[in-house]
Formats: sequence, structure tokens, C-alpha cells
Amino acid sequence: MSKSLNLYVGTVAGIGLLLVGAYNFADRNVADYPENPQMLGELPAPIPEPEAPVKTAAAPEAVDGGIIGAAHADNGDSKGLRFGLGRGALPEEIAAWNLDVSPDGTGLPAGSGNAYDGESIFEEKCAVCHGSFAEGVGNWPKLAGGDGTLADEDPLKTVGSYWPYTSTVWDYVHRSMPFGNAQTLSVDETYDIVAYILYSNDIIDDEFELNQDTLPEVVLPNADGFIVDDRAETEYSKWRTEPCMENCKDAPAQITMRATVLDVTPEEAVEEPAATDPAPEPATAADPAPEPAAEPAAEPAATDAPDPELVAAGEKVFNKCKACHQIGDGAKNRVGPQLNGIVGRDIGSVDGFKYSKTMGSMDGSWDAETLAAFLANPRGTVKGTKMAFAGLRKDADVEAMIAYLSSFSQ
Repeated sequence: MSKSLNLYVGTVAGIGLLLVGAYNFADRNVADYPENPQMLGELPAPIPEPEAPVKTAAAPEAVDGGIIGAAHADNGDSKGLRFGLGRGALPEEIAAWNLDVSPDGTGLPAGSGNAYDGESIFEEKCAVCHGSFAEGVGNWPKLAGGDGTLADEDPLKTVGSYWPYTSTVWDYVHRSMPFGNAQTLSVDETYDIVAYILYSNDIIDDEFELNQDTLPEVVLPNADGFIVDDRAETEYSKWRTEPCMENCKDAPAQITMRATVLDVTPEEAVEEPAATDPAPEPATAADPAPEPAAEPAAEPAATDAPDPELVAAGEKVFNKCKACHQIGDGAKNRVGPQLNGIVGRDIGSVDGFKYSKTMGSMDGSWDAETLAAFLANPRGTVKGTKMAFAGLRKDADVEAMIAYLSSFSQ
């Protein structure tokens, strides 16, 4: 019984101490109820509607920094009216927004850059979307190539093939790039990047200094391909009339093109029905029996044909080169020369391609040894080459690439 009594007494004492502590806490921290609390009926009246601004006798300088209410002026003089809101923008605030550059170069800040320095900056800040050679990644825009394609069914519109002004390139890069981190590029970094883009389009060389004076002088290939928008004078009157709602076209609508050039048409192409040839007439007894067709002579087996597996591996490696070079049927010169028959061809000998001074004056041919050295280290092998590719790091890739290139004759 004594143990139970001690347990009971201890429990009661603990509860008592807890109650005393709670009372002291409430007494110190809970505010007293106000003697004259504000009742609902004593709330202030609704805020009245603001009155329209009225004309004041303020002098013109007194309204400087306020927002003028010109709509209420009787005599056209808005200087006597103001809402009394805001202040005049500070010069540094205006400068932060005044970033536009005109087509003639007005607005370009002092600075300079070149393609050689721009390559590393472009690789760090731009290549994730636009590729190491401005060839574009996935559906991100291509910035280089497309020369002579504007009249094609699927034109490639890049800085080199389509844009009108170099100042537009500078303005857009400085204002909006990099994507997600706009306006973090310094003035010199912007000149470097624009120089690399122009260099990738074979418009300037890698040592050309781009600055506020020389940039407007660089003329893009399609500068004369734009016209003044005169639709307000020449077209608005034709289609800003009462709309036709029925029987507006005499001929029935026809599908004249599929959207394959937009890359949205499903891969499964609609097969055209095969043309049916007329059935051959039955042979008669008078007709001579047809002679059996002569079998074609067997072609001599190629003695130095490259390993097919190595060629297939080289085709995959060549994906790194497609942005600048073409190979195969219909290959044309692009940023780099077409590569048909490159193995064994004289160095710098493709007709119609503008080589660097170093490449154009080199002697010798692209034998396997020379080609392997160039593919591994282009700039180290040919000083001054315009090719921006850093080189293939693996010997196996170099060997596969040469095998692939050798599979295409001149």
C-alpha cells in the first residue's frame, strides 16, 4: 500500500506543478481584453472614388518626374496636368534598357573580338544549342551553312544565307543570349561570338578584328535580298473588304504539297498506285521464239575495297563532319569542300571552293598518312586552316573515317 500511495502523491504533485507553470505563462504572455474594443459598426466608411485630375497652376518644371495626364487638357498643353505618380527615369536606368543597335551600326558600344578567341566562348556558352560549328543541335537553330538554298524547296535560313545585317546579329546575341541567361555576355564576348558565327559562314577569317567600326562594314550575302514592306499601300485595299463567305473559289481545292519539308509529316509516305502496263499480246505460231537475254558479264572483284564494317563505323564518325562537308551523289561545297575522292586527291584542289591561304598553297596529296594526321589535329597539321574542328581523339575513329572516305570515288 505504501508504494501505491507514494506513486499517487508524486502524480498529484506533478500535475500541480504543471498547472502552476501554465498559469504563470498565460499571465505573462496573454494580452488583456481591451476595455473599449472597436465594434463592427465603428469601421471607417468606404474609400471614395478618386476624382479626375484637374488643371493646376504648377509651373512646367514642377511636373518634371510626374506622370502627365494629357487626355484632360483643354488647350493641348499637358504641362499643367499630372497625376503625381512616379518620377523621371535616371540616366543609368535608361542606359540599362537602351540596348538597341540600328542596321547602320548606330548604338554599337566600343569593344572588339575575333573568331579565334570566340571559338572557346562559343563552345562554352552557345554550343549546347547551336553545335560546336554553329551547325545546330536537334531542333535548335542552325547559324551556319545554307548558302544558295533560299530558292530550294526546303531553304536553310542561317546568318550566312539569310540574315541582312551584321548589326542585327550583334544586337540579338547581346540582348537575348545565352538562352536562359540573357545579357550576361560582356561587350567583347559578344564581338568574339559574332566573329565566330561570321567565320563559321566563311564571311571573315579567324584573325579579322570585329569592332564598332568594322562590324557595320561586313556585308552579309543576303543583304540585298530584302524589300521594303509596302503592303499598306499595295495590298491592304485588296483584302480589307467585305469577306466572301460562300462560293469564293471556282476550282476545287487541291493538295499540291505534303509538309515533309517542315518535318511534321509521318515517316510512312503515301504510296502512289503503280502504273499498270498493258497485258502482252499472246504469241502466235508465226512469231519467232524470243531469244534468252544475255547474262551481264561479271564485274571484276575489287582488290582494295575497304572493310565494310570499318566503313560503317566511319559513317557514324562522319556525323561530326556533316555540318560543313557533303559526300556522295550530288555532294556540293558548303562551309567545307565536298569530299568525294578525297583519298589520293591533291590538297586544296576542289574547284569553286575558297581555301585558306595555307591550304591553297600546299603541295602534295591526301594520302592515308597525311589525311590521318590532319583528321587527328587539323590546326596542328595545317597552320591557318579555316576548319574549326578540334580533331578526332581516337585512332580507331581516324582509321574508320579514312575507310569511309575512301569508299567514295571522284
